[in-house]
Amino acid sequence: MATRRGSLVIVTRSPGETDRLGRALGGALPPGGFVALTGELGSGKTVLAQGIAAGSGYRGVASSPTFVIVNEYEGRLPVYHVDLYRVSDPASLEDLGYREIFYGDGVAVVEWADRVPSLLPGDRLDAALEIAATDARRVTLTATGPVHAAALADAAARFGVEGSE
Repeated sequence: MATRRGSLVIVTRSPGETDRLGRALGGALPPGGFVALTGELGSGKTVLAQGIAAGSGYRGVASSPTFVIVNEYEGRLPVYHVDLYRVSDPASLEDLGYREIFYGDGVAVVEWADRVPSLLPGDRLDAALEIAATDARRVTLTATGPVHAAALADAAARFGVEGSE
């Protein structure tokens, strides 16, 4: 674990710990929260997204929206879990109503967000996941604005690590 201004690097040692990190994030994200998930296949993006949904109060089982592109989960705030793996043209998201999802009052959690960089909000939380070992994941969380910097500090405290600076 390491911290630097506006970011936090955490190595999780199991899917359960990645889920717990997501729960801490989900509890800290405000209305309009946005998490841009990046990382290779199998790096834990969906597990982190599931934790965020649970931390936001969703009581069901969140599933990957790879084939439907977006799933909505109701909790303390609506959580929109978006998977852009199969999206090749950012313009195709117009029909999806991405503006309401990305810029609305819920929480947007977007897997493969690096496929649509021009559509992402300026103030967001970037979560880059890397495979560090068989079950370990290196999660680099970077706040790109003041709203998400505050959420990141809150999530770090909920997770039990020193907050970002």
